[in-house]
Amino acid sequence: MTTSVALLGATGLVGGECLKLLLEEPAFAPVRVLTRRALPPGIASPKLESHVTDLERLGERSTLLAVDAVICALGTTIGQAGSRERFRAVDFGIPLAAARIALGEGARHFLLVSSLGAGAKSRSFYLRVKGELEEAVRGLGYRSVTIVRPSLLLGERREFRLGEEIFKRLAFLPLGRYQPIPARDVAAALVRAARDDRAGVRVIDSAEMRGQGVSTTGGG
Repeated sequence: MTTSVALLGATGLVGGECLKLLLEEPAFAPVRVLTRRALPPGIASPKLESHVTDLERLGERSTLLAVDAVICALGTTIGQAGSRERFRAVDFGIPLAAARIALGEGARHFLLVSSLGAGAKSRSFYLRVKGELEEAVRGLGYRSVTIVRPSLLLGERREFRLGEEIFKRLAFLPLGRYQPIPARDVAAALVRAARDDRAGVRVIDSAEMRGQGVSTTGGG
């Protein structure tokens, strides 16, 4: 028996790694990808369903979220978004709307990429929005919620992010829980959690995810 999964954010760093792993993993089919722009060329699989759609109007295509599990790897920065309002719309509004719609369509597991340090009372606007989203998703009534909280991500992005470039150069230092983490490790933790499908709410921090990208298929 396979698990149907929808993936939001597949053109991003973690989402792109998630897509690779989901297509490799026999436990998942179909793999339904919802993106604002087309996937990079060369990505193909008999179980891949790719849909370019307006993510701020998901209610008009709610059946795309009629799956067992949803992995939401959407994310931007205030600089990319252009304002705090647009950042909140992308990082809070779209994921929460997707979670609500999917639950209404019968989804049982919502998996969310958040951030290390997220908290609804954080003094950081970025971390506060992430924390508010976590709380909102927890309150929806899903059978299973998985929240991953990575530190700064390592990987090849299409766009330049100064903070991540600086931390890449400091990755050799003993930064503890703030040590940058490869995006593939985060993706592997998400795919593993989706496969295990444990009931309840689970929060996975960077330290727990580090190294999971080495082996993702088979086993628990």
